Amino acid sequence: MFIDPSPHRPGRLRHRLREGTAVLLACIALAACTDRMQPTDDRWGRSGELIAMSGGEGGARYACATCHGTRGEGNGFDAPRLAGLPAGYLQKQMEDYALGLRPHAVMRDVARFLDSHERVLVANHYAALPPQALPPASSETPDPSAAALYADACQSCHGVAGIGTAEGPPLNAQPAFYLAQQLQDWQKSKRRNDGRHVMVEAAQRLDPEQVRQLSLHLARIPLHPVVAAR
Repeated sequence: MFIDPSPHRPGRLRHRLREGTAVLLACIALAACTDRMQPTDDRWGRSGELIAMSGGEGGARYACATCHGTRGEGNGFDAPRLAGLPAGYLQKQMEDYALGLRPHAVMRDVARFLDSHERVLVANHYAALPPQALPPASSETPDPSAAALYADACQSCHGVAGIGTAEGPPLNAQPAFYLAQQLQDWQKSKRRNDGRHVMVEAAQRLDPEQVRQLSLHLARIPLHPVVAAR
């Protein structure tokens, strides 16, 4: 029989138990947050359109079309249009939802049910759709000063008339409520997936009325605005 000569054996055991518990908890947390990188052979995940309509492995409750419409037009309120947005931007948002960099309980679960390949398929599907959007839900018109505010605060990254650039996605014809919600999340650093914190800094310069006016202004810009040549 082996006898441990150390007088501190109980303390050592407690220390090892604590270490083991910490490792186990870390593994559980990592498993809960890790991107599902391994592709599956799920028949519901073989095309971007099928995933968007069926929810892929997550099932119908996670179908993109439920909130974003069958044509990617959004719901006119809190779910943005996806049709015609850049594929790289859409893919990154799904990855950020899965990792918690862009908090949203439903979208987090949706993104985590998709593997990385399926996210690419979904992004390409929506990017290839003709841009469509619902008309503004509110009849309220923005203040005339909102256009100048946009040009000063947002245009360098999001383009003339909100049509997007390589630096920022299109914002035109997105729902005003959704846009205001995103700006408020940036202001609180609740959303933090822009890399250099440019959006956090830009949003924090705006007061509540400016947030409202910008959102109304962008929501009323048509999908295909006439943009003067530069």
